[in-house]
Amino acid sequence: MNANDKNNPSPSPESAGPSRRRFVAATAAMALGSGLGLSACGGGHDEDKQLFGYGVASGDPLSDRVIIWTRANNTGGAVPVEWQVATDAAFANVLKSGTATADVSRDYTVKVDVTGLQPATTYFYRFKAGGNFSPTGRTKTLPVGNPQQVKIGVFSCAAYSLGQFHAYAHAVNRGDLDVALMLGDYIYETGLTNVEQAAAFALGREADPQGELHTLFEYRQRYARYHTDADLRALRASMPIIAVWDDHEIVNDTWRDGAGGHDPATEGSFAERRGSAAQAWHEWLPTRDDPDPLKIYRSFDFGNLLSLHMLDTRVVGRDAPLNRDTFLTTADAPGRQLLGPVQAAWLDAQMQASTATYQVLGNQVLMGRMRIPLSVYDNFTEDSINEFLVALDTPAASRTPTQAALVAQPRIGYELTNWDGFGAAREALFASARAKDKNLVVVSGDSHNAWASNLKDASGASIGVEFGTPSVTSTGLEITHTNVGRQFLADSFVRMIPDLKFAETSHRGYHVLTLTPASATGEWVFVSSVFDNSFTAFSGPVLRMLPGAANRVLVPA
Repeated sequence: MNANDKNNPSPSPESAGPSRRRFVAATAAMALGSGLGLSACGGGHDEDKQLFGYGVASGDPLSDRVIIWTRANNTGGAVPVEWQVATDAAFANVLKSGTATADVSRDYTVKVDVTGLQPATTYFYRFKAGGNFSPTGRTKTLPVGNPQQVKIGVFSCAAYSLGQFHAYAHAVNRGDLDVALMLGDYIYETGLTNVEQAAAFALGREADPQGELHTLFEYRQRYARYHTDADLRALRASMPIIAVWDDHEIVNDTWRDGAGGHDPATEGSFAERRGSAAQAWHEWLPTRDDPDPLKIYRSFDFGNLLSLHMLDTRVVGRDAPLNRDTFLTTADAPGRQLLGPVQAAWLDAQMQASTATYQVLGNQVLMGRMRIPLSVYDNFTEDSINEFLVALDTPAASRTPTQAALVAQPRIGYELTNWDGFGAAREALFASARAKDKNLVVVSGDSHNAWASNLKDASGASIGVEFGTPSVTSTGLEITHTNVGRQFLADSFVRMIPDLKFAETSHRGYHVLTLTPASATGEWVFVSSVFDNSFTAFSGPVLRMLPGAANRVLVPA
């Protein structure tokens, strides 16, 4: 890290040249046209947009408090920032207020932990500096007692330069979500080639900086660029968010002591790079920060209905990644860690203490069994898939020796970094939930595609269910496996993997998890395209899990 990075704030939305200003104007116009604009309470003067151009946000809600966030764009000294929390959007009834300071040490971001609030209550908040007001944000505290419904939006993998954030726009417009979960890859640290940057420019979404991120200043620049997006700002202003990171907030394929995308010989200290990435993440996300900036796992109780446990499956505990050959010999090794012993013990204790109907895990990588035949992994074509499926569908007594060998062959995780690569750790988590008789619901990101799986332990006992959210924009299997027909690909995954009950691998979108005392229901929302300014949304299937040891499997809603 350059020694001067901490003294370099992020650029303002108006400071990056004409192309960026055109994009800001265009996205603002799109937001107003779709009803997503949030007007500043100070009258909408240009000064408001310049000072609070990155909007407002709230996050990490509890029953009596919530974090509120903004950024005061400045290149000079410290800025006193007033804040207000009210019961009404007109701020006729201001309940809480105070003053915070925005300065260079935190990139002029401000976070306030507003306490003394009432449960299950909607509040409005805003900031003021130099006589100018920020946009108004809306937030909500968590319930206590016996709530009858909680509705959660689940998002992951939003690559700014790969398309429009239509998933965010749709989630805001529906107006019925209590909270938004961000399961990671909120930004991407990767750089763009000149060709890729030109394509991004054509979308009005060029990267800033263009290269891969290494320093604190560069991570801050990338967050600033993402938050020029009107739909992201609208989402953050419309509901509280609860976020964890995945790998791309730091560097591709991050693990406890390094990353697949980081070469210490040419890129310097991984720990220093990780520290810069973590600092920028905490600066730009409305999180309630732990004294240890690398500790992001934490729990949220929604009354007696659900306990939400947000996990870190990347930084604090993950062992070194496996390759094809080491996966086959090491994936299920007893000592192999994903959460790490400290986080695993914390999760065990949290589930033990919770009396809620559901234990919901906010998790980055897919937890369900997603192992595919080795022959398909080595040669992912329609022919190899068909050859295996024909053998699988042939009665055992009628299989040829070749078919019998295909069915009996080893299986390997379709993605080696998933929980499939940490079999013993997964079994330990399942054993913990089963021993405590918990109704386990897992929501996962990272894969860019939509999935639903029954979670079963090695004995075949039903432990719970998993809903995998599609990406907001990042490319899915329809791009990475163009040699296989789209519908055939999704259908084949379900046929090859016994615990997998749904797959959609061609569209971007988000997931909605609705919890009531009677069921945990998952539905997917997909968008027609992320490359066009306009879009249509359509729904996938609706699947649910009923509570109780005799249930805990996916059934149609």
